[in-house]
Amino acid sequence: MNILITGGTGFIGHHLVAQYAGRYHVLAPRRSELDLLDTEAVRRYLDRHRFDVVLHAATERSNRSLGANPGFLDRACRMFFNLARNQQAFGRLLFLSSGAVYDRAHWRPRMTEDYFDAHVPADDYGFAKYICAKAIPGMNDSYDMRLFGVFGPQEEWRVRFVSNACCRAVWDMPIVVRQNVLFDYLDVEDLGWILEAFFQNRPRYRQYNVCTGRTFDLITLAQMVREASGKKLEIVIKNAGLGREYSGDNARLRQEIPDFQFREMKDSVGRLYQWYESNRNTIDPKLLDFDC
Repeated sequence: MNILITGGTGFIGHHLVAQYAGRYHVLAPRRSELDLLDTEAVRRYLDRHRFDVVLHAATERSNRSLGANPGFLDRACRMFFNLARNQQAFGRLLFLSSGAVYDRAHWRPRMTEDYFDAHVPADDYGFAKYICAKAIPGMNDSYDMRLFGVFGPQEEWRVRFVSNACCRAVWDMPIVVRQNVLFDYLDVEDLGWILEAFFQNRPRYRQYNVCTGRTFDLITLAQMVREASGKKLEIVIKNAGLGREYSGDNARLRQEIPDFQFREMKDSVGRLYQWYESNRNTIDPKLLDFDC
């Protein structure tokens, strides 16, 4: 099977390339090799390689709490449509979207796919995903895979909570929680196996919440990190109360992969801590003071 992964140098794309290498023929061109904003270059590349699956993971965003860079909306949409307009040159398109399509200001617990379009996202990141999601039903063999809290080794540890907590623990620093909130977190390796299940079988729907269907609050996750470290670290909570939950209903996903077993969160956190402990020399503790 011939697979194109866009965004192969990003956190998720990098993991997918590594996970599929050796079992599929995977191409993950860098921007210098394929500029997704160049309409003609994308057309020629797709015509030349005739991929069975295009897995569109390219994005510029690193953290949902940060504003998108100027021009983000235009670039994100152009990358998507430069791929989508060449459907005759490839098989299936899996678009890595986000729970941001439901609009951050109106998130509610365990959102279903049908909650989409109840609100138009106010931020550029969510709006870009929304625009692309609106186009997918009119396209052939294309699927909107809505991710929530994907985490794992090599993510942006300065701003991503679980990795930030692990890195703080590695350096014997207090674990900081800006405000407690419930998240649906998914191990990045589990994401790879889930997406692989969509390579060949004909899915029933065009939109899927790609999540575990379970939630953990940040304080509990901080305690898991502390336990994994074996250290008596302080957990600092900067703001009282519980923030807006970010979670999805995964009933549709379960219909497609009924036998799939998600990793236990405690095991994932433990493995993640050990990875950062083994890569301690790559972490600058001066950069861990981000108000995560």
